[in-house]
Amino acid sequence: MLLIQCVGPILRLGKASCPRAASVVSAVLCGDYVARTIHEEQHFVNESRAMKASLRSHVDPFRAMDILSDANRMIARGDKVISLAVGQPSAPAPQAVAEAAREMLSHGRVAYTDALGRWKLRERIAQHYRETYGCAVSPEQVMVTTGSSAGFNLAFLAAFDVGERIAIAAPGYPAYRNILKALGLEPVEIEVSADDGYILTAERLAAEHRAKPVHGVLIASPSNPTGTVTPREELKRLVDFADSAGIRFISDEIYHGLVYSERETSALEFSDSPIVVNSFSKYYCMTGWRIGWLVLPPSLVRAAERIGQSLYISAPDISQIAALAAFSATDELETIKAGYRANRDRLIERLPQLGFSEIAPIDGAFYAYAAIPEGQGSASEWSKRLLDEAHVAITMGVDFDLRRGERFARLSYCCSETELTDALDRIEQALR
Repeated sequence: MLLIQCVGPILRLGKASCPRAASVVSAVLCGDYVARTIHEEQHFVNESRAMKASLRSHVDPFRAMDILSDANRMIARGDKVISLAVGQPSAPAPQAVAEAAREMLSHGRVAYTDALGRWKLRERIAQHYRETYGCAVSPEQVMVTTGSSAGFNLAFLAAFDVGERIAIAAPGYPAYRNILKALGLEPVEIEVSADDGYILTAERLAAEHRAKPVHGVLIASPSNPTGTVTPREELKRLVDFADSAGIRFISDEIYHGLVYSERETSALEFSDSPIVVNSFSKYYCMTGWRIGWLVLPPSLVRAAERIGQSLYISAPDISQIAALAAFSATDELETIKAGYRANRDRLIERLPQLGFSEIAPIDGAFYAYAAIPEGQGSASEWSKRLLDEAHVAITMGVDFDLRRGERFARLSYCCSETELTDALDRIEQALR
């Protein structure tokens, strides 16, 4: 009876305005669904098909994480696997981070914070921008997030409406594309290559915008998967063009601190309008603490705060306390960075010797991206063989570039120097 009472008015309206909708409702009433009444609740079981996942969930898998799962299963059964697949520092978080967390736990209470984060941490992040980049950032513009992943979600939700077009580079971090699709936004992939240094330029962005307007652009420098750094002059041109064209500029700066040739440049050095996403995961070695931040234009702070309140309330309190301590660990972190630099230099020497080509400039982060040696089949096939036979995990390029990626692979070098040398020796043996 409840079904008839609820659907009857819809059916009468549907016949007048949408015959197809009316026919669907009629089908429901005619028995495609069986109603089971249990006291006051109505439970309907679809007898013709199983319930499906939403269309927005139909995103590509994050293959690097799938490879990590496979490698972990092999390790669990006793195999000695070396992973060059995931961008996770092998070094633990700095000692000051662990001490701050222990001190907090000794007091016995870890609670919610404001959705924007602890004020002292927001102040310290703002101070970081003054000290590092000479930028005047107010603590009120800073939002502490549950890692940069939450930061991207909040930025996209606060800044864009469903259906808007966001330009990203290909190859690029796959989560950009997947998050945008899941949120009903359209990722516009602009291909970059060895010919242009794997840099998305203002000219390329302008050409895409002229062909069909874009509403936002996301630039990562240093980039994942290539490790390339957008030159300061080019970054300024990108920000200036975005401002002049009314395009929202999002700057992924999570690998700042890990640049080997020049000082990092923040998009905030050129304009107050960009959204900056950053994290404690990479330079600060705090991946599992799930803590990051946004720097937002004042007009978006309250919007992001409201969304964050409902999505996750606040970033973990203990991680916020620990992150504040991370700013005092520069000496320890620079020692870790020196290890990355040594690994980078080793890759620059050995990758060409192993037959890799079209190698992206390894300016920063801890990745090398290159075309795989000839005669190995697709990158997906080769990466599987390497894991199964050589027990070395790498990430196939199709994770980052759906059209051209089967020729490429990404190698992460944030492992120890011994592990990297061993992994490269195993790859050399597998190629014989």
